[in-house]
Amino acid sequence: MATGAFKSFIRDFFAAKYDDKRLDPKAEKLDGNGRYYPNCKSDVWLRSCEREIVDPIEGHLSGHIPKWLNGSLLRNGPGSWKVGDMTFGHLFDCSALLHRFAIRDGRVTYQNRFVDTETLRKNRAAQRIVVTEFGTASVPDPCHTIFDKFAAIFRADSGTDNSMISIYPFGDEYYTFTETPFMHRINPCTLATEGRICTTDFVGVINHTSHPHIVPSGTVYNLGTTMTKSGPAYTIICFPNGHQMFEDAHVVATLPCRWKLHPGYMHTFGLTDHYFVIVEQPLSVSLTEYIKSQLYNQNLSACLKWYEDKPTLFHLIERSTGKLVQSYESEAFFYLHIINCFEQDEHVIVDICCYKNPEMINCMYLEAIANMQTNANYAKLFRGRPLRFVLPLGGQAMTSGKRAKGLVKSFSLVGLGTAQPTRLKHSVSEFVDISYLATNATNVEKTGETKRMRYDEDSINLVTLKHSQAEAYQGTNAIYLRPEMLCDWGCETPRIYYERHMGKNYRYFYAISSDVDAENPGTLIKVDVWKKTTLTWCERNVYPSEPIFVPSPEPQSEDDGVILASMVVGGLNDRYVGLIVLCAKTMTELGRCDFHTNGPVPKCLHGWFAPYTA
Repeated sequence: MATGAFKSFIRDFFAAKYDDKRLDPKAEKLDGNGRYYPNCKSDVWLRSCEREIVDPIEGHLSGHIPKWLNGSLLRNGPGSWKVGDMTFGHLFDCSALLHRFAIRDGRVTYQNRFVDTETLRKNRAAQRIVVTEFGTASVPDPCHTIFDKFAAIFRADSGTDNSMISIYPFGDEYYTFTETPFMHRINPCTLATEGRICTTDFVGVINHTSHPHIVPSGTVYNLGTTMTKSGPAYTIICFPNGHQMFEDAHVVATLPCRWKLHPGYMHTFGLTDHYFVIVEQPLSVSLTEYIKSQLYNQNLSACLKWYEDKPTLFHLIERSTGKLVQSYESEAFFYLHIINCFEQDEHVIVDICCYKNPEMINCMYLEAIANMQTNANYAKLFRGRPLRFVLPLGGQAMTSGKRAKGLVKSFSLVGLGTAQPTRLKHSVSEFVDISYLATNATNVEKTGETKRMRYDEDSINLVTLKHSQAEAYQGTNAIYLRPEMLCDWGCETPRIYYERHMGKNYRYFYAISSDVDAENPGTLIKVDVWKKTTLTWCERNVYPSEPIFVPSPEPQSEDDGVILASMVVGGLNDRYVGLIVLCAKTMTELGRCDFHTNGPVPKCLHGWFAPYTA
């Protein structure tokens, strides 16, 4: 069996061009006004909130909002690019702003408020950026010597606490999240910041993901990074449901990072009935560069290192024991969000919003957003697709698997260029690089930019699921994964019927389009992962945020409920914000509420629907 035959096809997946009528035919051609993406208004990401709306305001209601829908749609995201005369450099640096759409008896009110973080206070007091962020270096403090800076590296409270990514409940309390260990407790009715938690104080992690998981019992799990005697390690943290969720927090699983000086960048993780799923991408945080950034006042993005010729690793950790069960490899890809994971017929299915590389992070710098209309490559750099990886469990699939059928289909997305395989040394963690294995492949054919490989006749696809096009092959050192595509849309901020289907078999997810060159970049998408079909909703010049599914009181199906999304519009009307309510089955509008505010309203990122309990 040729070892090279087991290389997956992520590179080719993102390499060849395809004809998709949804894409604007003018996308890569300048229009009469010198714009490459005339249908995309990037200004929705460049707005800054100038005045908070502390007291709820009434809006104009149209259509019908179901009477049973009562609760608060809480949103979090970038609130202001500005501090005094200074401007942040990256979208992830903006001061955190909360939004609340309060829904009761068919009526809706809106308010917004900044998260009262230590970082916000320090910046406002100094009227300049004095805390270093992901893409923005702070103004140097002349009073701090290099020894002060070195000592600060080892203090948990020395970095930013700007928790501007997401919102999650811990019991009956709600917390804002970012990737540092800081969380802020907020009042879901007033949006006031009522407290700050540093996870390091309880479990010793140096960071954690922005997207924990809440199981039906109310217990919360998150993935963090700790420093051990043998190097950095990923840790699964358990916050048991109860009055002392943080005091009782403890580590239930530990996995050494594959590189001792380069822990992987983690934004999400997966959870199924029996496993924690850690997807270790080759985007790492260089510890040596981190120390240099602290000493020489560099922004934190300088610490990220992308190893395009190293595989992405999938680790399954048994929830009952905390032990690593098995690891898998695929060709390198970058991701922020896992859609869902679940077990089925001796397989673990992992659905992910994938990108060829992390260039999309660079697309969110202020300069890149502001100049996107003159960048012919911007859409390609931001191009992603939702992919399904299927991980066969145990050894049963070794003999019962389906044989490969000669020429493997070459999946394609949008032309991003094909990298050639090169012979590489083993990584420091002794994982054999997939690109190295590819140099020994037999029957390699190249047609233009698209590369195809044939598997030997003895190669066996270990994936035995019916109706699955995903593949997995046993190699000399690992099982190699080749994904299938779930739909031909760029999908981001994916959401499912979380309360019932997180970690379990599911059929639908909802997302916003990440295709800036689409005919309507503000499209909401419903994906049927069984049939590989989509339903969409869009409206000219309207930009909705993350769609959140809320089930009907007694749902009869997985999509029996509504989709809630906040929305802004492009152009000069920056003082508009709205709430759209869609039928989740048909993706048609039920009702909306439009608000005209006292100042600009920026586009938000993630949130949570908090139902009224009274």
